[in-house]
Amino acid sequence: MPKYPVMPEPIALARIIATPAARQAIRRLRAARGGPVVFVQSGGCCAGSTPMCFPAGEFLIGDIDVLLGDIDGCPFYIDERLDQAWHQEQFLLDVAPGEPEDFSLAAGDNLHFVTRSPACVSPGPSSPPGPPGGNIIPSTSEESTP
Repeated sequence: MPKYPVMPEPIALARIIATPAARQAIRRLRAARGGPVVFVQSGGCCAGSTPMCFPAGEFLIGDIDVLLGDIDGCPFYIDERLDQAWHQEQFLLDVAPGEPEDFSLAAGDNLHFVTRSPACVSPGPSSPPGPPGGNIIPSTSEESTP
């Protein structure tokens, strides 16, 4: 029988990507903790642009949590309602100055993880500055669309 070429699987757009700084922070966390971490973008009281970061296994994933993908073996979930409200095809995990909120692991000394929208990230230093926080996805307590 003749062999027919096998069609490759369609390549899906990764729904979560990370900056080099976020990947470096994840590598440090994995090394320090001896294993992966999990990210959860919540639609609850702590919602906003700050994902929560926990040691793997220390956060119960619920039926309304959608897996966006993983970053270097660390899964990233988002609340389904928040995902629908934000209407983003892709999210960008980054780090920013400041301590993390609530129970989240820090991204480093005086650093926390933030979720950004790649559609709003300026391409380079020659771009005109946008509004303050313009590339950070808004909190659900404010406007519900980015």
